[in-house]
Amino acid sequence: MKLRQSLYALALFCTPGLAFAHAGHDHAGLLAGLAHPLLGLDHLLAMLAVGLWAAQQSGAARWALPLTFVASMLLGGLLGFAGLTLPLLETGIAGSVLALGLLVAVAARLPLAAALGLTALFALGHGLAHGLELPALASPWGYAAGFLAATAALHAAGYALVRSLPRTAAPLVRLAGASAAGTGAWLLAG
Repeated sequence: MKLRQSLYALALFCTPGLAFAHAGHDHAGLLAGLAHPLLGLDHLLAMLAVGLWAAQQSGAARWALPLTFVASMLLGGLLGFAGLTLPLLETGIAGSVLALGLLVAVAARLPLAAALGLTALFALGHGLAHGLELPALASPWGYAAGFLAATAALHAAGYALVRSLPRTAAPLVRLAGASAAGTGAWLLAG
């Protein structure tokens, strides 16, 4: 009886693995894409900072900044999938962490066109880096879906954090921005 129960338990344990073995599923690409923004400190901080900065804005900038970042990052990812490389890409990404952190630290309210331009520029660099790091044998579309979903979730987390805090906590948000900027400076120096 115990042997039969053990075999059933083993069969149930292996069942999800069998589903992943079928052709046409790109769970590895999707999971790698989800993990990339979460496991890279530079990407994590930049994407959270976009959400923090968007929440500090008013009007259309609140949704336009994250949307612009995600759309521009997809374009950068597609360029990366195509093999486009840029010199000093990692330096540019570290610079984006510094700049986005500073924008949050001072609660900058730039003209919308300037804010969207900066956001798009930073996102292109992050997307290009994601695209260049496409795992072997992974579907570019599954990988892109993963890094776009993780990015949107990080934007939403930063936004929700700021919007859920009382106005008196604004200095803490600015401190978070300054911390991100400091990390960006450290990444640039390293």
